[in-house]
Amino acid sequence: MTARADQAGVLDPRFVDAVFAVVLTAITLVWAAADHGGSWRRPDAVAVALTCAANLPVAVRRTAPLTVLLGCAAASICHHALGYQPDVNNFSSMFALYSVAVHHPFRIMLAGAAGATAVWWWAAVVAEDGLALLNVTQGLAIVGATCAFGIGRRRLADRNLALAELTERLRREQEDRARRAVTEERVRLAGELHDIVAHHMSVISVQAGLARYVFASDPGTARAALATVADTSHEALEEMRRLLAVLRLNGEDRDDGVYDPTPGLGQLGQLVERVRAAGVPVDVEVTGSARPLNPGVELCAYRVVQEGLTNVIKHALPARAKVRVHYGGEHLRVTVTDDGSSSPEPSSGGGHGLIGMRERVRLYRGTVVAGPLPGGGFQVSATLPLPAVGGEFGERGKK
Repeated sequence: MTARADQAGVLDPRFVDAVFAVVLTAITLVWAAADHGGSWRRPDAVAVALTCAANLPVAVRRTAPLTVLLGCAAASICHHALGYQPDVNNFSSMFALYSVAVHHPFRIMLAGAAGATAVWWWAAVVAEDGLALLNVTQGLAIVGATCAFGIGRRRLADRNLALAELTERLRREQEDRARRAVTEERVRLAGELHDIVAHHMSVISVQAGLARYVFASDPGTARAALATVADTSHEALEEMRRLLAVLRLNGEDRDDGVYDPTPGLGQLGQLVERVRAAGVPVDVEVTGSARPLNPGVELCAYRVVQEGLTNVIKHALPARAKVRVHYGGEHLRVTVTDDGSSSPEPSSGGGHGLIGMRERVRLYRGTVVAGPLPGGGFQVSATLPLPAVGGEFGERGKK
């Protein structure tokens, strides 16, 4: 009963033990007063005092179980030795023994069990009812059962403690994984922002410079350049707004455009047109059987082309560029080549563009090769693995 109250947590276990000790003492006193059989002494003030000393300490059995056991056992033995009723004041030591088995190691429990057994055996000896052997056996069985229950309770508590520690460790690991995921997402967003800002600002810079250069001599060209600046800046702001909105979304449905599709190879024409407007002639060649791809792979390929063309604008003008997209059976290859005289970024260097590109492609288990060409110019080539056509997912559907 006290264990159930402890598990439920609705009552203070110490209060439950105190009430239980008082009830146990009252029942024992009433039992001794009502039993008029036998040749033992009738209860008097000494018997009442010894009964209280043998039962009331159960109220603090959780605080000092071994001390309570020894005190209850001593009071019970004295009670029986003075000739009072020997079949009372024996169960209080069992409750104390249970607490000893729960809270103390095995060797201390054995010592407590010896004390509790002594109480039962002494009661059997002084009973003088011809059932001493039965009383001894009964005492051993009760003591053994009490120890077994106590050990089971202690093992259960140990398992619960281990489970609580495991749960806490798992919670901390989940928090660590969540923090790592947030960090990785922030790094990914930083890469996205770099790609967006670097590409669009490169186009804006070239077009603004052109407009300033021909502002007086060729107003039409200047107006066209400023229109390109306006369109490009507007597109950059839209992409940045959509990207940064991810940090503010709380899971509610939004209809303000933040869920517009992420860029992919379908938007390659718009990207090329912006670069052409910046003064870089770009040829596009698509080979193989084009097919829908994973959105992440599409975005990765788009960003590789975007970064390659951005580097042409920033480092290789005047130059021509060529974009080749090849859909293979098991891979997608994206190549950006220019014939400029300077290399955008050394292949062994740590330019932020190429570093971000490599990390992005590595995320999809792809490879990037970037470096100057033997005849002049620079080339960036990324290869991304793809599931075979009708392969992985098709085979799963047949199973």
